[in-house]
Amino acid sequence: MLTLTGIETFYGRSQVLFGVDLTVGAGEVATLMGRNGMGKTTTVRSILGLTPPKRGSVSFDGKQVAGLPPHRIGRLGIGLVPEGRQIFPTLSVRENLVATAANRSGSTTPWTIERIFELFPRLQERQTQLGSSLSGGEQQMLAIGRAMMTNPKLLVLDEATEGLAPLIRDEIWSVIERLKAAGQSILVIDKNLSALKRIADTHFVMEKGTVVWSGDSAALDADPDIAHRYLGV
Repeated sequence: MLTLTGIETFYGRSQVLFGVDLTVGAGEVATLMGRNGMGKTTTVRSILGLTPPKRGSVSFDGKQVAGLPPHRIGRLGIGLVPEGRQIFPTLSVRENLVATAANRSGSTTPWTIERIFELFPRLQERQTQLGSSLSGGEQQMLAIGRAMMTNPKLLVLDEATEGLAPLIRDEIWSVIERLKAAGQSILVIDKNLSALKRIADTHFVMEKGTVVWSGDSAALDADPDIAHRYLGV
């Protein structure tokens, strides 16, 4: 579904990514982990063309997308839940969802507002409220719902549960599990190691702009030094 090979990305003259390799298979949940400032969000921006890589290859669904503008990459079927949510504050919940509606994946059972409301009943209760009036957790639900309304082939969540109350975090993880069970391909960034190990098929750990370790949850549990060395505060 998604393959990054040798990605090198810069902000001006400052190099941030140094040959990042990463793969997300169809129907797979993969994580991108690491301390703050290690290049996780820049990797997402490189995938989506928001900060285009200077070198390397980004292949999505069999197509080379490095160098394409972000809107064309998004239309190929990548749905982003960005860090900070970035919902439309002056639109209602329903309007936020309608604004992005498209069947990018060509699904015969596409995501609709009704299905989003089944996934997040709280959004149905608040469907006429402005985005700016929602709590942080509700905004995150809306950001996920907005991304799913594009019917993406790949869902990317940058800081999926950062700053949310424990009950809301649990609800978000439950939704991600439901999406995985439905066959949705997902790339998720978060700091909740226990939840990520429970949900994900593959993990990629970043340090100083490169992937220093990858493997499944069993391999991560078998080598506790990985978490201590690269993920601990």
